[in-house]
Parts: sequence; C-alpha cells; structure tokens
Amino acid sequence: MNHRHLLPEEIDLLLDGELGFGVSPLKAHLRDCAHCRDRLEETQVVVDALEDLPHLAPSHAFAIKVMSQVPVFVPWHVAARDAVRQWLPQSRPTRVAVAGTATFVASLVTAVVVWATTQTDVLVFASGLAGDRLRQLVSRGGRDVIATVFGDQVFVATQQTGTLGLGLAFVGFIGAIVVALAGLRAIAVASSRRRD
Repeated sequence: MNHRHLLPEEIDLLLDGELGFGVSPLKAHLRDCAHCRDRLEETQVVVDALEDLPHLAPSHAFAIKVMSQVPVFVPWHVAARDAVRQWLPQSRPTRVAVAGTATFVASLVTAVVVWATTQTDVLVFASGLAGDRLRQLVSRGGRDVIATVFGDQVFVATQQTGTLGLGLAFVGFIGAIVVALAGLRAIAVASSRRRD
C-alpha cells in the first residue's frame, strides 16, 4: 500500500479521464484510500457544479470600455501627425489648395530671410537707426515722466549728476516711503493702545 495521499495534479488526471501507464497506480490507490476517494468525489462535485453554470460572454462594448480606461503612451511624432491631420481638410481639392498656399507662404518667407541675410549692411543700418529712435523715445518719455511727477528742477539735477544721482534719488524716494509707512504704523499702534 502506498503511504502518501494523491497530489492535486494526480486528482486532476483522474478527473480529466486521462489514460496511460501512470493512471493505473492512481486508481489502485483510490481503491485502498478512503481519504483520497472523498477528495476526488468532492472535487468531482465542484467540477460538475462549474460545468452546470451558464456560460457568460461579455458584451461587445466591454473591450471598448476597458481600453478607454487604459493609459496608452503615444509617441510625440504620432501625436504631432494626428494633430496636423485633424486640421487638414478632408476633400482632396481643398488639401491641394492648402498645400499650395503653404508652399507659397514658406517660399516667400524663405526668400525674405535669404534677401535679409545677404543685405547685412542694410540690416545693420536699419537696426542701428531703430535702436537710436527707441533710445530717444525712451529718454524723452522718461524726462517727461520725471518732469511731470517731480518737476523740472529734479530733471535738471538728474542731468547734472548722471546715473549715480538718479540712483541716489531713487533710493532716497524709497527710503522716504519706508519712513512714512513706519510712522503711520507707529501712529496706528499708539492709537490702538489708547483705546484699550
């Protein structure tokens, strides 16, 4: 008599009705072992119950619902292609017209860039002229703002002292604001103490 009980794999072989030289010793063990016979019968009941269950099939939309929740990595070039494709018209004649227009615009921009790079002396002159005009506009605007806010005397003093004088005047202005705010806070604290 074999002193070990059947393994789950061996019980599966018997349930499946397998035939072969290794099955006859298992059947012989079942005749002698009540414990293994009980396990085989219990397992057979479970298998029969599973076979009697109705077979359910998921709906056709099940895969779509599941896949809509799965994050999918899209490479940048695919995303860019899809974005461009979304903006392209669907009809062939319209796509040809859009491609022709885009080619014309790209050619025009290229021609302008090539012309501008070959005309460096004109470009340098134009940028210098624009820079001078911008500098004059800013200085005139700054002078008008200083003259309006502080008066003509401050502007004349700023011109005489230069950038250092302007910086010192700005620091003095900020200092006056800080001192004024500190004084107002001290007055507010003193008045709240009197109320208490």
